[in-house]
Amino acid sequence: MSTSTSVRPITPPTVWLARGRHTGPAAEDVLRRHAQQLKESGVVRDWLELPEIEAVPERVVEARWETGDGVTVRARLSLAHGPAGGREWVLAAEAEAPWDPRWPSPAEMFWPDDPDAAWDHEAETGALLRLRDVNPLPPDDKEMRRLLKDAARAGWAIHFVVHEAMTPDARGRLPLARLLPPGLRHRVVEHRAAPHQLRAVNWALRDCGVQVPRGGAVVLPGAPAPEDFDADAFAVRSVFLDGSAPAELIEALSRFAASPRPLPDGAQEVLTALREDWHLLTLEEELARERALVKMYAEALEAMTRSRDLYREAAERAHEALAIYRESVPALPAPPAREQPQDPPAASPLQQLTRTLERLTGGGKARRPAGGEQGDGGPAG
Repeated sequence: MSTSTSVRPITPPTVWLARGRHTGPAAEDVLRRHAQQLKESGVVRDWLELPEIEAVPERVVEARWETGDGVTVRARLSLAHGPAGGREWVLAAEAEAPWDPRWPSPAEMFWPDDPDAAWDHEAETGALLRLRDVNPLPPDDKEMRRLLKDAARAGWAIHFVVHEAMTPDARGRLPLARLLPPGLRHRVVEHRAAPHQLRAVNWALRDCGVQVPRGGAVVLPGAPAPEDFDADAFAVRSVFLDGSAPAELIEALSRFAASPRPLPDGAQEVLTALREDWHLLTLEEELARERALVKMYAEALEAMTRSRDLYREAAERAHEALAIYRESVPALPAPPAREQPQDPPAASPLQQLTRTLERLTGGGKARRPAGGEQGDGGPAG
C-alpha cells in the first residue's frame, strides 16, 4: 500500500472529482441534449461548450449551478478519446463552501441519470466496471486478484467490497449506490463477493492491509492512501442486502470521501484548468479578472521601472569610481621608442681599392715557391 502522501497536495474540501468512460456513440450529442434540458428546467444556470481546437485532443464543457443551500458550483468536464475505445471523461467541480454529499451530483449536470446510459463506466482498472451498478467479482481467483489489486490502486473512484453472506433476493441484488447520498452516488464502485469467495477475496487484499468481514464490507484505501489510514475504521461488520439503506456503510463511505486524501494522478492539472482557464464568467467575474490583470501589469511595470533605475544608478556609480581612479593614479612616462637596426655604411672607393691591394699583396706572398731558395744556395752541377 502506497504511503507517499507527503509529495502530493491534499484534495480541497470544496472539490468534487470523478472520472469515467462513455462506451456508446455520440458522447458530445448526449452532453448537449442533457444540458439543453437542464437549462430549460432551470437546474443549470449557465452551460458552455468551448470551441474545438485542432491542436487540443479533447472537448471541454463548463457548467454553473446553485445548490439548494444557495452555494454556487462551477464544474468542468473534459472529453477525450480513450485507449480502449469510447470517450474518457474527467469531471472537476468546486463549490464556494465545503462539499456537502447531500448536494446534487455534478455528474448529473452533464450526463443523464438514465439506467441505460453508457457514460458511467469506471476508467482506471480497465475492467468496464459500472459506477451505478453491482460489479460481481470474477469467478477466477487469478483474475479476481488482478482486479482487486487495480481497484486498490485507484484514486479517482472509491472502491468498496461487499460480501454476500448468503445469496440475496431480487431486492438485495440491487446496487447499493442508489441508496447513497447524491454526492457519493457517482464516485463509488461496488464490488460484490459471492458467499464462497470470502477467503479468496481476503487473500487478494492482504497486501492492502484490509479484510472483508463475513457478511460485511470494507472500503479500499486507494493510492495514494490517506495518511494514517485505519482499515478497521472503514470495515463494516454487517451489511443487510434486503433493500434497506446500509447506514453503517453509508457513514463509512461518507467519512472516507470527506477525509483529507491526496489528489489522484492527473487531478492537479484538472483542478488548475478549472480555476485558471475558466470561460463561463459573470459580469462581476469579468470585471474582477480585468482588475486583476491591470494590477498584475502595473506591478510588472513598476518592477521594470525599479530595475531600470537601479541599473542606471549602478552605471553612474561605476563611472564616478572610474573617474576617481583615473585622477588618483599619476601619469606614467611614455616608454622610449624602440631603435630600429641600421644598415652598415657603404665603403668609400679609396677603402675598396686599399682592401683590394691588401688581398693581392697577401696573396702573392702566399704563392712564393719554397724551391727558389734551394736553387740559389744549392750545390753546382
